Amino acid sequence: MLETGNREVIRGRDGSPKRPPVFVCSALRTPAGRRPYREPRTSQACVISWAAVFLLAGAAFAETKVWNPRDFGAKSDGVMLDTRAIQSAIEACAQAGGGTVQLTGGVFLSGTLRLRGGVTLSIATNTVLRGSADIKDYESITPQINYLYRARFTKSLIYAERETGIGLTGSGVIDGQGKLFPARNGDDGGRPYLIRFSECKRVRVSDLTLRDSARWLSHYLACEDVEIERIKIHSRIRENRDGMDIDSCDGVRIRDCNIYSGDDAIVLKSTVAERPCRNVTVTGCTLSGDPSSLKLGTESQGGFEDITFADCFLYDSRDGIALEEVDGGRCRRVCVSNIVMRNVETPVFIRLGNRANPVPGGPTPGMGSMRDIAVSNVRAEGAGKIGCSVTGLPGQPVENVTLENIRIRFAGGGTAGDAARAVPEKEKSYPRGDMFGRLPAYGFYCRHVSGLKLHAIDVSFEKADARPAVILDGVREADVADLKAQVKDGVEKLVRKAGAE
Repeated sequence: MLETGNREVIRGRDGSPKRPPVFVCSALRTPAGRRPYREPRTSQACVISWAAVFLLAGAAFAETKVWNPRDFGAKSDGVMLDTRAIQSAIEACAQAGGGTVQLTGGVFLSGTLRLRGGVTLSIATNTVLRGSADIKDYESITPQINYLYRARFTKSLIYAERETGIGLTGSGVIDGQGKLFPARNGDDGGRPYLIRFSECKRVRVSDLTLRDSARWLSHYLACEDVEIERIKIHSRIRENRDGMDIDSCDGVRIRDCNIYSGDDAIVLKSTVAERPCRNVTVTGCTLSGDPSSLKLGTESQGGFEDITFADCFLYDSRDGIALEEVDGGRCRRVCVSNIVMRNVETPVFIRLGNRANPVPGGPTPGMGSMRDIAVSNVRAEGAGKIGCSVTGLPGQPVENVTLENIRIRFAGGGTAGDAARAVPEKEKSYPRGDMFGRLPAYGFYCRHVSGLKLHAIDVSFEKADARPAVILDGVREADVADLKAQVKDGVEKLVRKAGAE
């Protein structure tokens, strides 16, 4: 095996390349979001492929079928309800074999719309699809798949289930008017999602501005082959307004999105038991979420596999990178790299807990697991006083964690009392970056970890801090190299305790 930087070339016994070079996450040595290599095609296959190319080229020149909801009675005046007209256009488009339903000019006021297979809903420049302010205009729809919230949240502005080849696009706006739906206890049926797709395949969402959802803004539940790009989300109106929820999906690519959210900006969940959220790549995004910008969890019954977060800017959030497995799933092979943060209280939070929330009708989950996590090339300014943490539970460590080339500037101000305090386990608690309070290390507090690499870590503070920079508490097989840390006189950079190796 030959290695050059982050490229890996696998060679056969005769020394020839066995497959083309692929980029890998060097810390995990697993492919980073690349599709499996396919054997070279035969000449007959090439002829067939060229024939397909010519057919596709011809189809590209064919006129795309477009349906206008005004032909079905839409007024687009922001006063009259256009739900029936838009839905009629969608049905006609689907019955004709698919195409585009285009909203052009004006404000289209609507309740629940059901998107059909083969149909793309396009919203043009200077056009708004606005959700009705009357909850009665939203159809109550329970997804067929059994998942954590199946019996609770049933209303959406745009909904699709078990459809293939659907899309949302255009340079217009979808406005949920979420400020008109205040959050109250027991309001499960009183606040609609902006977008909800369940068990759909070949989903494409691009270029739109999405604004002010009453609940999670976009929920992709058990979908496959999803592409989301160049989306702008502005929904920071109050709590429980996630930007994107990628839930038990397989094969999701999110890129070049800008999200300013009143809850988590991009969050991966796995609320379907034994169905992991996997093969997800998030790149090139600008994110601000309160509490989190980039997150796995908290709902994690199905686990997470093969996740890549890269080349993102995170700002004005409580938690920056939050990786959480607390509901019995298996979290493995997560690679986070090239992240810049500003004004994020807790830049890195990694947690294996045992909250063990069951899916209704299912058994209480057993203890989950978390392994093969790599976080590298991180720069953060304006971090808070709490510190970062990597924590498992006694007898249930987080395994094989690499933190490399990370530079963080913290607020500091910790006291000798903070340095000496005992940190509770909080096995069943809701995971969040501040769940333990101010940590005894101002930089990284690592506890119940097996196989930890801390390479090229550089931490400092604004205000003098009496805490050490790094504490390893019950950490086995620790590899610490090139640690640079600002410390107060008489305070150690690195403290190993409670059996740390």
